[in-house]
Amino acid sequence: MVKLIDQEGRRVLQPDLCVIGAGSAGLSVASIAASLGASVVLIEKNRMGGDCLNVGCVPSKALIAAALHARNMREAGNFGIGGGEPTVDFAKVHAHVKDAIAAIAPMDSVERYRALGVSVVEGEARFTDSHTVVVEDQVIQARRFVIATGSRPAIPPIPGLEQVPYLTNETIFDLTEKPEHLVVIGGGAVGVEIAQAYRLLGLQVTILEAGERLLAQEDPEMAHVVDQALRSDGVAVRTGASIDRIEPAKAGGVGVVLSSGETIEGSHLLVATGRKPVVNGIGLEVADIASDASGILVDKGLRTSNRRVYAIGDCAGGAAAGLRFTHVANHHAGLVIRNALFRLPVRVGKAPIPRVTYTAPELASVGLTEAQARDQHGAIRILRWAFADNDRAHTERRTEGHVKAVVTSRGKILGCSIAGAHAGELIMPWVLAISRGMKVSQLAGLIYPYPTFSEVTKSAAVEFLKPSAQNPWVRRLVSLVRRMG
Repeated sequence: MVKLIDQEGRRVLQPDLCVIGAGSAGLSVASIAASLGASVVLIEKNRMGGDCLNVGCVPSKALIAAALHARNMREAGNFGIGGGEPTVDFAKVHAHVKDAIAAIAPMDSVERYRALGVSVVEGEARFTDSHTVVVEDQVIQARRFVIATGSRPAIPPIPGLEQVPYLTNETIFDLTEKPEHLVVIGGGAVGVEIAQAYRLLGLQVTILEAGERLLAQEDPEMAHVVDQALRSDGVAVRTGASIDRIEPAKAGGVGVVLSSGETIEGSHLLVATGRKPVVNGIGLEVADIASDASGILVDKGLRTSNRRVYAIGDCAGGAAAGLRFTHVANHHAGLVIRNALFRLPVRVGKAPIPRVTYTAPELASVGLTEAQARDQHGAIRILRWAFADNDRAHTERRTEGHVKAVVTSRGKILGCSIAGAHAGELIMPWVLAISRGMKVSQLAGLIYPYPTFSEVTKSAAVEFLKPSAQNPWVRRLVSLVRRMG
């Protein structure tokens, strides 16, 4: 890396790659590029690891793990083991969440990345022209830039919201005392995950969703499984809940006033109404980088309107808009490495992207939903298999849910959704099959260990072959072979 001093006495770095943002996307790009021998500058103004490590994926899954242990204690009697209602120490739950973050943090730390050969600059980055970024008294003039500034909670313009204390995913994991009644605005993945987790930890929880159902992006049939699970756990689910305003409650806490006039009072309010890209304050305009509400506009190769600059992860809009997952950010990182360092053509959007809602039961999906498949392909076949027909599910008393695969008449797999135990793990054979163009009959032909939950995939796939058993030509062939002895 070339290092100079400019006329103002500032240090000038001239690396191969400058990455703005040390979340999942930025860390992936920086580590891969450095391992390949490229000189890399990585800029971060807050905490290394970004939202995923500090306020997103990691703490939420740690909280869910605690909640599931509480559920298991309640259900232990079903297995002949003494259990009952658990005693939940919220300070210790909080400590468990922080311990999980602390255990992973060294992998994302400044020290580790400097040891990898990355020049980590702590501070706020801002473009000053199309090929220069300034961080306090340092100037970076890189061959290529990668913007990976992530996203933040999208706060809806509800009257009165700013006049009451409210939580987002960035603050809820700091709670050390048990809320009496958590009101959640938003029935997407974040809202339902946190709502169920806190309910299993013994709280009163209400979800307010403006739409007609929870998890609107998912197949309605599969989202219904999660909806019923939440209701069974005791979460008060209110769909079609139009909010008029929010006001302080007389007894403390907050009151959410619905358009019907009804008021839902809670001790704490969580706003989980989606996320918005972080694009302001980094000088996009002076660098000739276009953006809109979806984020920084990129083409299929993740390049912005400034050909020197890429945008990846949650902040990327345009051709990359709408898929705000950590694994998508990591996928973007790999594409940028191929294009920026090796000049290989890349195309975002080709790979099937799985998504998981970490409720109990989990809901995992990849590819098209039934409605999308019918719209795009016309005649299709739906293959289902219930967890209640899986032997391992019965041994663990986890029989709720089912597999739903969408295929063409010739067996091409268009999509799959799984609502059930370990769905996030079970979706992967379907991801592989779609990405490699496998037929559903090939999934049916694999050998699956018994007894495992993975057999639900085989069972669903075998459903595609059952009509063949009724084919008169097949039956005649079997009869002929039988007569031949």
